Parts: sequence; C-alpha cells; structure tokens
Amino acid sequence: MSIIGVRIDGRLIHGQVANLWTTKLNASRIMVVDDDVAKNDIEKSGLKLATPAGVKLSVLPVEKAAANLLAGKYDTQRLFIVAKRPQPYLELVKLGVKFETINVGNMSQSDVTRSITHSINVTDDDVKAFEELDAAGVKLTAQMVPSDTASDFMNLLRKG
Repeated sequence: MSIIGVRIDGRLIHGQVANLWTTKLNASRIMVVDDDVAKNDIEKSGLKLATPAGVKLSVLPVEKAAANLLAGKYDTQRLFIVAKRPQPYLELVKLGVKFETINVGNMSQSDVTRSITHSINVTDDDVKAFEELDAAGVKLTAQMVPSDTASDFMNLLRKG
C-alpha cells in the first residue's frame, strides 16, 4: 500500500488538507472515508470542488475503502486518507488495513464534546476508538499543519 498520510479532520477537505497537507505529502489521491458522505451527492460535489487540481478524489464508505486498500487498488499512487472522526479508522483496522500513524487534526466542538486542545474536541465514543487504535499499535499524533511539531496525541488525551 502507498498510504503516505492519514488524518482525522472534521472539515474533511478544506484549506489545510487541500493546500498544506496534500502539497507537503505530494499526494496524488485523497480518499475520504465516511459512510454518510459517500451517499450524499451534494457533499461529494463540494469535496470535488475543494480537491486541488491534478489530485484524484475517492469518497468511500468504510467497507469499500477497506476492500480497495486491501486489493492494492492504490498501490501506484500517493494516497492521503481523511476521515472526520477516529471510528472509520478503527473499523478499517478491524477489517485488516494497517496504519502506522494517524494524525489527529481538527475535531469541532459541540455540546457533547470535551476539549483536548484548542482545535481537538472529543466525545466518549471518540476516546474509546482512540484507545482501541492505540492498543492496536497505531501511533496517534496531533498536528494541525505540517509546519507544527507533532505531539503524542494519547498523552494529550490522557491529560484532557
């Protein structure tokens, strides 16, 4: 597999992902993994508009993403995967996809979240998923933009 970056970002494709991360990673394809967005043509159209020129886009439900990844469909590409929350990544891991590191970016605040950093807010379900990913050997880092220093996300989560 040629996964060059894996990020959690509630905004999916936007300025930071489209311009900073995709450029820094020299990604040739962005894969958005989200069961609901994969069924929403309006959201998919918005993501296509936000995707940088020359970069391919896949918007897939978890099971299709896992099948494509495990079948080697993207082996010749530089793949950057984005999801809104940790749960899709946990599902992918359970389906056999291997991730070395997941970068935790922006997770928006709501009335059911608690703040871990100024830009990362988690629910109890998120915490459980992060703990399971950590237990599965996935390194979790917090880094908003490529120029920031990556922090150990699990240390931040335990303090938060």
